[in-house]
Amino acid sequence: MSRPRFTPTFDKGLAAGEHISCDLVMNLSATDRCAFVKNTSDCSMEDGFINYLQLAFCLLPPNLTPLTITLCVSLTCCSLDASVSPCSFCPNLAAISTSLRLTHNVAGVTFLAFGNGAPDVFSAMAAFSHPHTAGMAVGALFGAGIFVTTVVAGGVALVKPFNVASRPFLRDIIFYMVAVFWTFFILYRGTVSLGETLGYLGLYVVYVLTVIISACIYNRQKHSRMGSTQNGPLIYTMAFLPCQCYIVHVSVPEAEYRPLLPYSESTSQILLSSLNPVDNRKWRRKSWGWRALKVVKTPLEVLLLLIVPIVDPDKEDRNWRRPLNCLHLITAPLVCVLTFQSGTYVHYMVQGEFPLWLLTFLIGLFLAAIVFCTTANDCPPVYHSLFALLGFLVSAVLISAAASEVVSLLHMLGVVLSLSNTVLGLTLLAWGNSIGDCFSDITIAHQGYPRMAISACFGGIIFNMLFGVGLGCLVQMIRSHSDVELEPEGLLMWVVTGSLGLSLVLSFVIVPLCRFRLGPRYGTFLLVFYATFLLIALLTEFGKIRIS
Repeated sequence: MSRPRFTPTFDKGLAAGEHISCDLVMNLSATDRCAFVKNTSDCSMEDGFINYLQLAFCLLPPNLTPLTITLCVSLTCCSLDASVSPCSFCPNLAAISTSLRLTHNVAGVTFLAFGNGAPDVFSAMAAFSHPHTAGMAVGALFGAGIFVTTVVAGGVALVKPFNVASRPFLRDIIFYMVAVFWTFFILYRGTVSLGETLGYLGLYVVYVLTVIISACIYNRQKHSRMGSTQNGPLIYTMAFLPCQCYIVHVSVPEAEYRPLLPYSESTSQILLSSLNPVDNRKWRRKSWGWRALKVVKTPLEVLLLLIVPIVDPDKEDRNWRRPLNCLHLITAPLVCVLTFQSGTYVHYMVQGEFPLWLLTFLIGLFLAAIVFCTTANDCPPVYHSLFALLGFLVSAVLISAAASEVVSLLHMLGVVLSLSNTVLGLTLLAWGNSIGDCFSDITIAHQGYPRMAISACFGGIIFNMLFGVGLGCLVQMIRSHSDVELEPEGLLMWVVTGSLGLSLVLSFVIVPLCRFRLGPRYGTFLLVFYATFLLIALLTEFGKIRIS
């Protein structure tokens, strides 16, 4: 049977109100696909800067479509690797926590949790913004949950056998089970109301309060047993690994790394050195492969240095760079206006006459001039912490824009490869968001902090689940002024939710039976469980497992 060809009758169908799915594009001949994606409303990607479907089928000749798709994926991944880097996000969150005088427990479950889970949360919000990608959001959150609680936790147990703290472990796994089964119930009903959405956010508030109260009780009991003796001055600092923010205890020598002779740079030298993302000592030690990748990423990193202010509480000058920080007052707000909601406000006119971006530029220029004239190069001003808030805001906007591009790119891959949004979420999107957690947690375990690593496994995904679904649905409700409708994509969605629930129940039972000792057997069990789940999920996706 010959393949159907694209004809003008599709346009007539659209004019008559007939809905045509974009998935039909792969049923057409290669020469007709470009016209189809241009004339089908379901193929329009309104939530991103780039229409990847048109790029895939219209940029190069039809016989080069695989090359176009490969280039899109490679360039987008390289760009996103730089744009969502926590190196500009976590230090600002740490500075905000320090300025607000938050305890480390509060900071860990609020600002630092947001720093770790920002890509997951914004990806979920971007996916919930359109009905046909909502399944990707649920698949990504559940897929990341299974990956972190099995592969990452199993890797930590294999690397460093240890006794897990019983009460925090049970607390985290109980809260996560409640969130998972609540989501399971919502999927079964197929709709999310405003009360349920606020309930997700409220449950995380309860979790935060539980962590704080538990920590206070534990510290009070500990002090009552040990007294108030001190073993020596320790300074709390934040250790930032890829995609993870951790709080660790380190002792810091006071005079280390101070210059022997006083030296002051000129304003131009400070600006040029601040915009250099390459560490010369690190460059000499690294391989040629690392250097080649660094050359590709350097322009993007320089661009980020130009638009994202970073306040680092671990540095003596808190990373105060007078000329660059003054420039940030112009570039950071301007980037927020140009990239917020994928450029929705680029052409917005204030009172219908004055461009919003120009007004933002002029206000930033005025503030930059004031700061430059009233500060010095070697002394940060008292309001320097406000730059951390600005850096946090622009980083959040950039990560949100990056998440929208990821969702659009994965939607394109789903159309081209004939894969459901759920399987894309639980594989590519979940792996992409969680691979940094995997390396970071295992590295922390190698360094002798397995309890910290296992706590990060469960604490982070609780935040991602509750805020990802809660904020994603809340934003969609504000846009549509109605409840959010969820349409589970067949048997696969129930396989994913059931597998995550089963893994949590088994851990809840097995770990206490092992007297909270996590070792190679438990780690191997978790890895085998994930491999079995992934096999069943893929067999379900390709129709090998079905309910008659």
